[in-house]
Amino acid sequence: MARHLITSAIPYINGIKHLGNLVGSQLPADLFARYLRGRGHEVLFLCATDEHGTPAELAAAKAGKPVAEYCAEMWQVQKDLSDGFGLSFDHFGRSSSPQNHRLTQHFADRLHAAGLIEEVTEKQVYSNADGRFLPDRYIEGTCPNCGYEKARGDQCENCTMQLDPVDLIDPRSAISGSTDLEVRETRHLYLRQSQMRGKLSDWIGSKTDWPVLTTSIARKWLNDGDGLQDRGITRDLDWGIPVRHEDGSPWEGMEGKVFYVWFDAPIEYIACGAEWSEAQGLEAAAWERWWREDKGAGDVTYTQFMGKDNVPFHALSFPATLMGSGEPWKLVDYIKSFNYLNYDGGQFSTSQGRGVFMDQALDILPADYWRWWLLSHAPENSDAEFTWENFQMNVNKDLADVLGNFVSRVTKFCRSKYGLTVPEGGAPGPREEALIGRLATRIRGYEAHMDAIEVRKAAAALRAIWVEGNEYLQEAAPWATFKQDPETAAMQIRLALNLVRLYAVLSAPFIPDAAAAMLGAMNTDDDAWPDDVLAALSALPPGHGFEVPEVLFAKITDDAREDWQARFAGQRGA
Repeated sequence: MARHLITSAIPYINGIKHLGNLVGSQLPADLFARYLRGRGHEVLFLCATDEHGTPAELAAAKAGKPVAEYCAEMWQVQKDLSDGFGLSFDHFGRSSSPQNHRLTQHFADRLHAAGLIEEVTEKQVYSNADGRFLPDRYIEGTCPNCGYEKARGDQCENCTMQLDPVDLIDPRSAISGSTDLEVRETRHLYLRQSQMRGKLSDWIGSKTDWPVLTTSIARKWLNDGDGLQDRGITRDLDWGIPVRHEDGSPWEGMEGKVFYVWFDAPIEYIACGAEWSEAQGLEAAAWERWWREDKGAGDVTYTQFMGKDNVPFHALSFPATLMGSGEPWKLVDYIKSFNYLNYDGGQFSTSQGRGVFMDQALDILPADYWRWWLLSHAPENSDAEFTWENFQMNVNKDLADVLGNFVSRVTKFCRSKYGLTVPEGGAPGPREEALIGRLATRIRGYEAHMDAIEVRKAAAALRAIWVEGNEYLQEAAPWATFKQDPETAAMQIRLALNLVRLYAVLSAPFIPDAAAAMLGAMNTDDDAWPDDVLAALSALPPGHGFEVPEVLFAKITDDAREDWQARFAGQRGA
């Protein structure tokens, strides 16, 4: 039994996420965690909400609530939605937790002692109307390069030119619209990432098995002169982790400041482990054995899941923090990154309400419908696109026609001819032996794709395993065999009923609710992985009772598809 630590990129607190966010990190991470547990490995699967920074403050203000209250409410919303999608986190934490406060301040102290933090005096834009310094992205104006009137202070979205707020023509506050701005001096702490370039380069160079998407982004940032720069890790904000020392004493010159969200958010992965152990009533050793090389984490394999836009922080900045501390923290072994999922000829848009959001998805269909389509179309090697036509086609063909139809045909035929118990029948013949051989080969291939986190290939391999059962039924035709040789037909149905249990076990990482329903119908809690396929197909003995399940997957009608396509074309809630 191996030990696997799995983290998903933590979602930001302000708002409900769309399906593109879901498939870019949390859902494939859950797939992998469920698979590894199914194989008997020890897994710790962690995620949390990312709660600090200006967007959280603004979202709370818009909602008319104190930011702490807003974040607590949105954490519950995101937790409920993750439960609804069957995301099997061992703990779903919060970056505002006391554990993350302590650890973030601890890392800052360690990095400062190592000479990797320095104080820098810089000039930032201050809004008199808002009474606060404005982050670059909260200053708008006209781009000096292309004339776009809503360029941000960090970048023009129209021409993509990198900008400073002072470059903008007619700058204004994106919060209040005020033009009463001035440039003031302020002091901040900077993480000297550039000092870690050599170590990071050697470390990334050793990761020869990482996906090309991950390594190409990491190396671009390492080799680009504008990439791995020293970065500020503090901000002039009210909401966040106070810039104090670990012992609680003030950090001279940093009074009233908080740590920047990009610094404390990755540390929450570790803090989430501490939250988990405390919630379980366990000692610190319980989480340290996952995160500290000197406490037992040396035999842990750590895998991170994220969208490609998060790679620089996870492949460079967070490792720089861990390495720079001088302490034996567990570094990531494998970063699985994803491209983007686009929506029906365009892009998902949170601001415009364009696309399907997690709450809406669960309102119209059970989670397994979405899980199957999203994972079988995961944007691994390139961007992918969600269209309602493709969604309808794949759900109907894969889930209803292949898997659901197999389960329905087998259980209903057995009930009508042999009753609600597994029939005995004769010994398997050459056709059955050939099927078992093919299944063994296909299952080993499925395992190889899952081990390599090749999500699309694993989905295709699983579907092929389902197809084997349908093709066997077509060839064996027990309904015809029954007329001349009911004993052989009974053997065929006994094998098919055992295939239902086998499919439930293999399918559980992708469609856990349907898998549980299949096991329930087969009246068994035996979810042992089929290392021996022949033995697995004898798990339900003659005389074992079962039930005919409800329809596993109802087909999506053209009328429903057209309705949803119109409903989610834009303007959420309209």
